[in-house]
Amino acid sequence: MLRVKIVCTIGPTSTDPEILAQMIDAGMNVARINMSHGDHGFHARNIHTIREIAQERNRPVAILVDLQGPKLRVGEMQPGGVPLAAGEELILTTDEIIGEPGRVPIQNKEVPASIEEGRRSSTLQTAGETQERILLDDGLLELEVIDATETTVRTRVIVGGVLQDRKGMNLPHTKLTVPSMTEKDRVDVDFALEHQADWIALSFVRTAGDVHALRKVVQSRAPLGRATPIISKIEKPEAVDNIEEIIQASDGLMVARGDLGIETSPEAVPMIQKMIIARCIGTDKPVITATQMLESMIRNPRPTRAEASDVANAVLDGSDAIMLSGETAAGNYPVQSVQTMLNIAKEAERVGSVTQPHYRPSQQAVDGFFGTLKSDPDGGPDAGDSDTPSVAEAVSQATVDTAQNVGAAAIIAPTARGATAKKLARFRPSVPIIAVTPSHLVYRQLALYWGVFPLMGQRMNTIDEMLEDAVRIALRAGFVQQGDVTVVTGGVVGGVPGETNLMTVRRIARVLMHGQGVGNRRMSGRVVRLKPGQDPRDQALQHRMMTTQDILVAEELNQVSMELVYHAGGLITAESAPDSIAALAAVELGIPAVLQASGNWDELVDGQTIVIDARTGNVYEWDL
Repeated sequence: MLRVKIVCTIGPTSTDPEILAQMIDAGMNVARINMSHGDHGFHARNIHTIREIAQERNRPVAILVDLQGPKLRVGEMQPGGVPLAAGEELILTTDEIIGEPGRVPIQNKEVPASIEEGRRSSTLQTAGETQERILLDDGLLELEVIDATETTVRTRVIVGGVLQDRKGMNLPHTKLTVPSMTEKDRVDVDFALEHQADWIALSFVRTAGDVHALRKVVQSRAPLGRATPIISKIEKPEAVDNIEEIIQASDGLMVARGDLGIETSPEAVPMIQKMIIARCIGTDKPVITATQMLESMIRNPRPTRAEASDVANAVLDGSDAIMLSGETAAGNYPVQSVQTMLNIAKEAERVGSVTQPHYRPSQQAVDGFFGTLKSDPDGGPDAGDSDTPSVAEAVSQATVDTAQNVGAAAIIAPTARGATAKKLARFRPSVPIIAVTPSHLVYRQLALYWGVFPLMGQRMNTIDEMLEDAVRIALRAGFVQQGDVTVVTGGVVGGVPGETNLMTVRRIARVLMHGQGVGNRRMSGRVVRLKPGQDPRDQALQHRMMTTQDILVAEELNQVSMELVYHAGGLITAESAPDSIAALAAVELGIPAVLQASGNWDELVDGQTIVIDARTGNVYEWDL
């Protein structure tokens, strides 16, 4: 089973229900809805289709709504675009004009003032720059700022080309005064909440304040007061400088390497990626590695060798998820892209140390990338680097230790809010984490976390019911088999939400018989076997004293043998009538019984200890 998760961007080439179904079958765990393109009607149809297919397939698929953010762009150009020649001057203006040689419009009116202020800031001095740079069209065109006013920026072309309509604009060393959320973003947040998005991604995050601003909006509008978790997209140098506080403020991170590579430098991106992943693994926050992972598969059915290495390295770095963008949104091979990414990731996990237990980078390793990071002064959610872990962290790590030591087939985590599964994921266990939850929202959200396989369960009233139900659901789903050893962990029913404080080792008992249960009790006891045709008054039975610790096993019952039922603690019989003497006696006496029992009767040996569960109608092999 693949531990890392796959995020797929949905676009024009992946809206067909058959394509979406194939993408889910191929391994899509999270569907990214990119609000930079398409209208609300388009996105609503896709969300509905994805949810419908996922439900049909009994698969958790999360919906990630990705806000556009304050993307800087130029305006409309003359037909054919505006040619830019190296060395010539170019005026950028906030005036609403059609771009022409020497003068082009920009859409964001705050840019000129921000550039003038940025030119005088210490940021440029630190970077060794004498002039602010402006990058256009994903860095293909480069300008150098000469001067700026409130409405214009005078520049000199360094790298020329043809500038087309509405191309992106990056200012690597300018601290913009542009709000982190636009009016469009606020409308899109309402759309996300209306359609119960499982995650919301915030673009161009610069500080923790940007995240707090979005969270305030989400909390004020969230139904039932349950705020949708926020993923911060790291794509600006300022965000890298403030990475620790952003991690603390966020519910997850995305390493958006496209704009990040433009605004920093291509050679800096790999180390920034590793640093961010390492920091997130030390918390309960998932991290997505994104952008151009299989870019050539937009046009070609096979990736380049470099792209395959990129995907594998992201997996080996410890990413919770790896993302496809144009490959599935606008490419010619959306399904093949998912299959290719899955195959590469599987091979990386097979040979990689990331699948070893306790994969958690040391603080020294984290600091090695960009120097010593600040500690959390408030002991917040990232205080996991402290020498004194919380009870939940200690129990989670002990669970992973125990699973490794006893050779467990899986860790089973009943969880109401997902906290138990999230804490387990940070320790990267070598066995799957089976998260059983009664919440459809948590069921989908956990689809993003490394190594977590969510299953739907029911809310239980007692600890025993919670643990038994979780194991039963994992068994039914095929994640574990009879005879497997499992480690079950969670929070005590009725306890503090999110406080994992319980761990137990359980072997999944082999089912010997199955039938119709009568009653709601579970008990263990010794078998008293009454074979067909056997006289209950035989001397062997006469010398045995039947007690309430014994379970009477009889394929057939008659009036004489019914006398033994009134002395037994449980009953197993092949009789099927719900109004039979056996059924009525079991109800009257309040003993657990299994009627219409089927299986290998010869496996029930006189004197053998077994477990009878009237709630499920199962008879289990006793396991010390």
